[in-house]
Amino acid sequence: MTATPDGLPPLRDVIRACGLTAKKSLGQNFLLDLNLTCRIARAAGPLEDVTIVEIGPGPGSLTRALLMEGASHVVAIERDERCLAALHDIAAHYPGRLDIVADDARKVDYEALSLTAPARIIANLPYSVGTPLLIGWLKTDPWPPWFDRLVLMFQREVAERIIAKPRTKAYGRLSVLSQWRTEPRILFNVPAGAFTPKPKVESSVVEFVPREKPEPPCDATELEKVTAAAFGQWRKMLRASLRQITSDPEALLGELDLDPTARAEELQVGDFCRIANALSGARNTR
Repeated sequence: MTATPDGLPPLRDVIRACGLTAKKSLGQNFLLDLNLTCRIARAAGPLEDVTIVEIGPGPGSLTRALLMEGASHVVAIERDERCLAALHDIAAHYPGRLDIVADDARKVDYEALSLTAPARIIANLPYSVGTPLLIGWLKTDPWPPWFDRLVLMFQREVAERIIAKPRTKAYGRLSVLSQWRTEPRILFNVPAGAFTPKPKVESSVVEFVPREKPEPPCDATELEKVTAAAFGQWRKMLRASLRQITSDPEALLGELDLDPTARAEELQVGDFCRIANALSGARNTR
């Protein structure tokens, strides 16, 4: 068994020894190229004085890269019990630098982990849970959040929606939520052939830097409701799409000097915030 630069067995050998196969139900696609995972780790750095939270490490390809690139403390959250033995081997190789949380990242109380600040989330997210996890982190309250940055891998199509601008086909609720609270940008793309098994799509690594004071201020949960309604039915006019959350959308939009016949993809991020604030204010005055 040939050792890799970190002195641990090659990942293909680890997967074979653990009897691992990627589970479609968990959205798993293993990333085995340590050169590529080290590139992700370097893009998310510097790592020396940051607590890294890694979601869905699987057999530990990115975990190993983070530790090789100097991360002093990694907290790896993994729900697949089959991967835990490989992660414990990594922890033994890097004493005191890797903590393993055997849990579902969607259910974890991150505040209860008592993470040493600053903390940073870095992950090759399972395709099946990437968007729900991102939305949950973007709704963190209070804001600024407990993390100083997110560096996450998504399907390329999702990444393009995250950074999309108004009046483009990809612009949607994920664009609004991401761009209101953070400054997102695609760092680089990852070919499908880098994964095992090979997915049908390419992926992208996206960085999110939290805005200290998102403008205009509004309630994140209210904004999520507004964007879900506005973008819920493609190309419907706002006066129709917002009817599910307000009885008189035309009056509300008129008060905000927004065209009721406009479509969601025509509005700026700040326009959705103003709608959310108006709806919240209306409820509070009843």
